[in-house]
Amino acid sequence: MAETKNFQAEVSRLLDIVAHSLYSDKKVFLRELISNASDACDRRRYAALADSSLSAPDGRYQVTITPDAATRTLVIEDNGIGMSHDELIDNLGTIARSGTAAFVQNLAAESKVGEGKAQASSLIGQFGVGFYSSFMVAEKVVVVSRKAGESQAWAWESDGKGSFTVAEAQREEIGTTITLYLRDGEDDYLLAPRLSHIVKTYADHITLPVILKHDGKEETLNVGSALWTRPKSELTAEQYKEFYRTVGHGFDDPWMTLHWKAEGVLEYTGLLFVPTMKPFDLFDPARKHGVRLYVRRIFVTDDCADLLPPYLRFLKGVVDSEDLPLNISRETLQANPMLSKIRQGLVKRVLSELGKKSAEAPEDYLKFWDVFGAVLKEGLYEDRDQQVTLLGLARFRSTGIDGWTSLEDYVSRMKPGQKHIYTITGDNPDFITRSPQLEGFRAKGVEVLLLTDPVDEFWLPMVGKFKDFEFKSVTRGGADLGEIDGGKDEKKPDEAKASSADSLVALFKVTLADAIKDVRPSIRLTDSAVCLIADEGDMDMHLQKLLRQHNRSTEEAKRILEINPNHPLIQRLVERLSAGGHGPALEDAAWLLLDQARIVEGENLPDPAAFARRLASCLQRGLAA
Repeated sequence: MAETKNFQAEVSRLLDIVAHSLYSDKKVFLRELISNASDACDRRRYAALADSSLSAPDGRYQVTITPDAATRTLVIEDNGIGMSHDELIDNLGTIARSGTAAFVQNLAAESKVGEGKAQASSLIGQFGVGFYSSFMVAEKVVVVSRKAGESQAWAWESDGKGSFTVAEAQREEIGTTITLYLRDGEDDYLLAPRLSHIVKTYADHITLPVILKHDGKEETLNVGSALWTRPKSELTAEQYKEFYRTVGHGFDDPWMTLHWKAEGVLEYTGLLFVPTMKPFDLFDPARKHGVRLYVRRIFVTDDCADLLPPYLRFLKGVVDSEDLPLNISRETLQANPMLSKIRQGLVKRVLSELGKKSAEAPEDYLKFWDVFGAVLKEGLYEDRDQQVTLLGLARFRSTGIDGWTSLEDYVSRMKPGQKHIYTITGDNPDFITRSPQLEGFRAKGVEVLLLTDPVDEFWLPMVGKFKDFEFKSVTRGGADLGEIDGGKDEKKPDEAKASSADSLVALFKVTLADAIKDVRPSIRLTDSAVCLIADEGDMDMHLQKLLRQHNRSTEEAKRILEINPNHPLIQRLVERLSAGGHGPALEDAAWLLLDQARIVEGENLPDPAAFARRLASCLQRGLAA
């Protein structure tokens, strides 16, 4: 008896978008189905290494395409691993990945008009839901599958309009048959020359035969050899691009292609791609890299975490080893010393090629950094062996120039007497460039790096310095601005005013003793009256804010309140105090200035009611004067 189930809500929305909005390149549905069939055959071949009973009877794996003009159907069949009852439901009825709702929302936005349709196709590829592209050309899809090791086959059927059915079926052989009932106007996909052209364009590199059955004949359409084993001189940019799109299930072009063969003590071939576009789930904690591991052209796994470090998870492609044992398991891979050496070789090669790109095509490299730089910086605290290389590849926004800068270029612009590389961290560049902590640095012409990726808070203390220059946050004490020569245009602080503020500093210390760590005159402020800074040994303020947002309990460190003795407001308070004006008004002013500094830092006020009361009282006194 057939079971009827509803699609997951996001799948229903996705199918509606696919069927009615994505008309830019409908023929890619065939590439996606052939790619899925090839993956299924790879998995069966690998499973048969451990259990020979799961192997194809003659050891031959293939994908067959059969058009039928009489019934207006297109059938894609494979003898791969197959799917069970539950796998049909899970794989074709739900998208069991975090970020699904956000993905579909983005897809809907991108697919509305014009160039957005091509972008939407790219999003579909990034999410790995190529099967649903079938509904661009089909009004109904039937999938009959029998999983290796099981005797019962199952049929999945849907018109893509909200529900699907699953029922028992008959199938003699292990594998999957997908039957597409074509929409009106899609008869092109019943023509042998059209199908042949699509396969040769998009699936020539598939490593098993793709056979077209028509007019009583069988025709093998693809070369059927592993593309990565062929010499680079025989391959075209178009072939690389189509292989990238198949292995990565993407619709964009690769930003960089790396194809090489490592020879010597350890032999392996790598064909890796750096995408142009950022996957929507790049920062999903569960996201894995997109590189498949083969052993002597036989697929082993696409889930080998130890093959690449997490900070290179944007890579796609294949690695084919000549030395790993063919029957290696995922558990054995984790402790395999040969895999460790392959990993080292891959990392070294990728970073080396990125370094060449940054030197030879700096503008093009910045496009890569803009998309994947935040991920690459994770390596600064994950991979000590590559810290120096990664620091050379890193690019930063700064107060000194428009665009990106390298650390090497930053150091070349340092001021006489400057001993540190100054940084400020925050949520976005526009906000932190207005921070009062930058005023003194700006007045002296000292450049400050603007760090707005969450990872910046973690690699900075781990790395410590670049060459002989330590990284130093401008939101900490001990900024050493006095030792830096700001040039002839530098305005020197009025030492007399600074001295006259000592009594006000003392009053603020007493008044605010329970809320702050200290009060001190500032040499970093030029325009603002006050600012908050972290003491030299305390946690940076932005890091503490990040940890609070992620419910990571940390002891709340008290901050230092710096006051600007040259500010007119501070001078007026000094005069009031000198004239014997000590009392509630000055105490209110102290608390208001502290709350002002908190607001500028984006902090929540601990007592908004008290702030409002003091502000009203201060305004009342001012209006009455």
